[in-house]
Amino acid sequence: MFYILDEIQNKLEQSEISVAELITHFREKCKICGHHRIMHDNLGKCEGVMNKPCTSGCDKFNAE
Repeated sequence: MFYILDEIQNKLEQSEISVAELITHFREKCKICGHHRIMHDNLGKCEGVMNKPCTSGCDKFNAE
């Protein structure tokens, strides 16, 4: 597990993105379902929150 964390840390250090910027990015909420961006997969589909599926029909992230 530490290898994965180290790999992610290395990627962050090599990019121009700070941890604070990532946190801000993932705290944004979807206009359709209201869930945070972190609950959306890489295709924009909401996977729900707290092990509950999203029932809003949201399939695309739209930042507020």
